[in-house]
Amino acid sequence: MMLLQAVPLQDQHILQAVEHDWHGDLIDFLRGQVPKLIAVFLILFILQRIVMFLVHRLQKRADIYVANFHRAAQLRTIASIVRATSYAVLAFIALMQILNIFNIDYKPILASAGIIGVGIGLGAQSMFKDMINGILILIEDQYNVGEVVTIAGLKGTVEELSLRSTRVRDGDGTLYIVPNSQIATVSNFSRDYSIASLPVSVDASANPDRVMDILRKLADQVRNDPAFKDIAISDPDILGVNEIRGREVIYPVNIRVRANQRDPVLRALRRRIILVFEKEGIPLGISSNMLLMQQKPDPTAPPAQQPLIG
Repeated sequence: MMLLQAVPLQDQHILQAVEHDWHGDLIDFLRGQVPKLIAVFLILFILQRIVMFLVHRLQKRADIYVANFHRAAQLRTIASIVRATSYAVLAFIALMQILNIFNIDYKPILASAGIIGVGIGLGAQSMFKDMINGILILIEDQYNVGEVVTIAGLKGTVEELSLRSTRVRDGDGTLYIVPNSQIATVSNFSRDYSIASLPVSVDASANPDRVMDILRKLADQVRNDPAFKDIAISDPDILGVNEIRGREVIYPVNIRVRANQRDPVLRALRRRIILVFEKEGIPLGISSNMLLMQQKPDPTAPPAQQPLIG
């Protein structure tokens, strides 16, 4: 009988001890760790709001620079880099602080991460090349968000730039994600100015002096048009007879315009040339390739009728 009563009493003491320890640990956690966690998250929240404030300020400053497109693109790029980098740093700091609060020794974790990092680094060298090249792109100011560029054989508008990759969207709406390590040559169409160049093909029967005079008048009309007066930044340059290809004569017309503003000027100039040349009776040139195609006999045509010999 004494043995049967001893077992339940022992179990009861164990349960009371476990309950007391659990209750004590919970109180210690609420008194010790919870305030520290709240302080860490509060500080991280304040830092995150400061980062967002700086990013919004940079974006608003970029919106102010309407006339200086290059400066606005620089500010947007810096805002994107600051946001991405700050979030990564804040996440790493939060992880270290949480491990420290729970008395978890993070030094072995960092050592293990370093060993794993060496192994990953050997197999992910391209990622480090991406980041190094991304840093060089930013330092050398090769291009910014919003600029039209050609990188890795792809032409489009830069939508996002990070240390890892560049996102470019072309005229068809296709988004390309290009690793920065693959960017060897950059063609930037949004810096300083562009040249709206139009090679006009005219038939050799037209008087060259008359053709150049008409082209000069049309180019001046486009230059002084209210729609393009702020886009074209210099007077047109009519270079004269640049090339002769059989019956085809090439007259280049160049107009210096603001960066990445060539297309509307060229469309207006082409329209005026077609209308005026038709009115003045000036024939447009036909390339020699088209002449050869027209003279080449049709292999599907029936054989020519042989004349009868009497």
